[in-house]
Amino acid sequence: MQHEALKYLYDIKVAAEKIQRFTRSKGESDYLADELLQSGTERQFEIIGEAIGQLYKLDSAVAEKIPDFRKMISFRNILIHGYASVDPVIVWGVVEENLSDLLACVENMLGDD
Repeated sequence: MQHEALKYLYDIKVAAEKIQRFTRSKGESDYLADELLQSGTERQFEIIGEAIGQLYKLDSAVAEKIPDFRKMISFRNILIHGYASVDPVIVWGVVEENLSDLLACVENMLGDD
């Protein structure tokens, strides 16, 4: 795997870990009541989506190993370009339903497991 591809995978891993750290021991109501938590979480998802998009341009075969990689890129685009319509409940759902699997996948690809 190319060095640059590894860098993007590492960036995804770090951003996902930050989201986990930010949201640890938090529930949906905590998330909805905390603008700073929402902003920090959304920023890390933007980084994840951008890194996956760049990875896809660099090495599509590697990016395609990430489950729902296209959805993650689309999610980033919504967060950045559709910011006025971002629903924090949906963002929280992604934290709860998808983040752990994404992190496990990327750690596996990096050989961190």
